[in-house]
Amino acid sequence: MSELGFNARLRRGDMNASEKLWQVSWSLVLWLCCIFAFGFAMLYSAAGGKLMPWAEPQAARFVIGIAMMLGVAVLDIRSVMRFAYVFYFITIVLLVAVDIKGVIGGGAQRWIDLGIINLQPSELAKPAIVLALARYFHGRNLEDIASPLALLAPLTLVLLPVGLVIKQPDLGTALVILMVSAATFFMAGVRMWKFITVGIAGLAAMFPAWAMLHEYQRDRIRIFMDPERDPLGTGYHILQSKIALGSGGLFGKGFMEGTQSHLSFLPERQTDFIFTMLAEELGMVGGLTLLALYAMILIYGYAIAFRCRYQFGRLVAVGITTTFFLYFFINIAMVMGLIPVVGVPLPLISYGGTALLTLMFCMGLLMNVWVHRDVQMAMRGGFGDF
Repeated sequence: MSELGFNARLRRGDMNASEKLWQVSWSLVLWLCCIFAFGFAMLYSAAGGKLMPWAEPQAARFVIGIAMMLGVAVLDIRSVMRFAYVFYFITIVLLVAVDIKGVIGGGAQRWIDLGIINLQPSELAKPAIVLALARYFHGRNLEDIASPLALLAPLTLVLLPVGLVIKQPDLGTALVILMVSAATFFMAGVRMWKFITVGIAGLAAMFPAWAMLHEYQRDRIRIFMDPERDPLGTGYHILQSKIALGSGGLFGKGFMEGTQSHLSFLPERQTDFIFTMLAEELGMVGGLTLLALYAMILIYGYAIAFRCRYQFGRLVAVGITTTFFLYFFINIAMVMGLIPVVGVPLPLISYGGTALLTLMFCMGLLMNVWVHRDVQMAMRGGFGDF
């Protein structure tokens, strides 16, 4: 087939699965594998040089995640848009189910026991809100978006899952959903003065919101301001994290030679504080190398967004890439003491099934936008046309 004919099929989106696989950005897949290699090594080290209980299950999930990512990448992008609201409403149902009959862990009710895995619907809420907002704003011009009434529906889409996630309680995930939604609104063309207005309203709501926080959440903010006020209690985590980060130096103590982690001074070394262990063992060089790999994913993600020819794909790519950025930014800032401690995993590094598989699903959506970047999409959005 001639190149001209193939390009015409690209625009129509009628390629078969094998042809779409050739269009996948395999260099992006390579960068993802490199990041996971860091995570596998750190989980192996966290277990004292053993594959169990963390490294081997995480590797199996990553293999499943790669297959799922490629499967999502070859789906018809028009079908993805068509079922965006369906995925959103399923996620809302799961969030409600968590409130009714969820599994409690670490003082929070965030999981649904499916037997083979504990599903965390709050993780699914991140791609769900991205797809729903992208579907809503697709095809809407700036005049439509300029009307405040036109923003009531997408704001409802955002606030519903945010309220359900806060109730679990999971303030960190709720804030991520809000920030990803804000990025999507901005890319859709919402004017800056509206963000300023919402920001001022948010500042005004801080005092009543403080009274609504759980006591442990208020303690996290107090400890963020002064970690040494309770060095053996709520301030223990962040103080030990800072000690481990500083002791790693330029090149680290060596793989599996971290004292803070292996002598059990560092809590949650396989999940929330795994970057601290990485920095202690591999030093600043290891930490910067991981950040460089993350930066490559961001470059690819935003490049895909700007290369896409239609609004739905652009907004999905921006939303997914921003979600990825917030994952690692919040986690690393947290362990460095720059923000209060929140339960946000380090992508492809921290141990966790739902977080890893959700991230790979998100990467599949990003790949899907790239594969279908030139497809001619009908200019329609809103809540109709299922």
